Amino acid sequence: MTDFIQPFLFQTPGAMQVEWGGASRLGGLLASHFEARDILIVTDEFLHEAGMLDAAKASLTAAGFRITVFDDVVADPPEAVLLSCVETGRGAGCDIVLGLGDGSSMDIAKLVAVLLTSEQPLSELYGIDKIKGGRVALVQVPTTAGTGSEVTNITILTTGASTKMGVVGRQLYADLVLLDGALTVGLPPIHTAATGIDAMVHAIVAYTSRHKKNPISDALSREALRLLAHNVVLACEDGTDRAAREAMLIGANLAGQAFANSPVAAVHALAYPLGGHFHLPHGLSNALMLGPVLRFNMTAAAAQYAELADVVMGPSTDDTQARSAAFVDFMQDLMTRTGAPRRLRDVDVPEDSLPLLARDAMAQTRLLGNNPVEVTEDAALQLYREAY
Repeated sequence: MTDFIQPFLFQTPGAMQVEWGGASRLGGLLASHFEARDILIVTDEFLHEAGMLDAAKASLTAAGFRITVFDDVVADPPEAVLLSCVETGRGAGCDIVLGLGDGSSMDIAKLVAVLLTSEQPLSELYGIDKIKGGRVALVQVPTTAGTGSEVTNITILTTGASTKMGVVGRQLYADLVLLDGALTVGLPPIHTAATGIDAMVHAIVAYTSRHKKNPISDALSREALRLLAHNVVLACEDGTDRAAREAMLIGANLAGQAFANSPVAAVHALAYPLGGHFHLPHGLSNALMLGPVLRFNMTAAAAQYAELADVVMGPSTDDTQARSAAFVDFMQDLMTRTGAPRRLRDVDVPEDSLPLLARDAMAQTRLLGNNPVEVTEDAALQLYREAY
């Protein structure tokens, strides 16, 4: 009997350039794609002061671009950072936005590109497909191999003391992405581990998502996980390993394309409160919750886990349950080998906060609805306890 393919829409950025050292030739690349010349670079203070922008700025200036830098982006950026960036870009008359940095910088760049020309208030943009009209040109250059934000159509902002909200829309896909593995060489092992595990989470959850999973996202998830699983420890052990760094960056990018079209679920829903209350990096929060959620979802996702086991470990037994369990064990061992913290207690999350975290996770209905197994508040609390 033929299994017909259900209709689906797959979207991704307009173009991607993969080039080691490509940041030093960014000016020529952008000049050949865009007429705009007043560029706003969105980044963070650490990268700016460390000189990570120098090669790109020199290349852009040589190509005739007028540069404005906004470097006030912080992790889990609040609305105030976004609005300040928009004000800076409007004041300089910028007509092209370049996000250069981690997921936070690229997330801010997406919405800035919209708000530079939009009259919509930010409050009207939260949700799915609420953006009206277009945006200025948008370019993304990641400096970590993790979030995949350069190829996704979502921005997450901190909207209160510990709450987050998302803006999702086709306008947030970039026109052009540059993947320059050389920009990730200086990433410390702990951040390499956390961002790499974050990317593997994206690949796994896209492969098991209840809604919008499709043959293209599946193919991207499998290849992403293969690249990431085979290279994350190498990149942690030797940060100058070019082959490992490039494989990680491409793997994270493929995983980003996968989950942009087959959305994330319970791991992220449980990770967001950890970031909101305790300001843990998003990749680390995902890493801490992955093991418990993998085991929780095994009742519904065993067949998919077994297929992923073949990708990272090679074919073995025909026993689906055995291969599924082996995959979960493989991921647990891999995360341990990267040196990333493994328990909530290891990152100073107090045990008495777990009920609060479980209640807050229930607000992530958009994400929880994608999980292959229903997550109740009691189940969420048990998952936090298992991670503790």
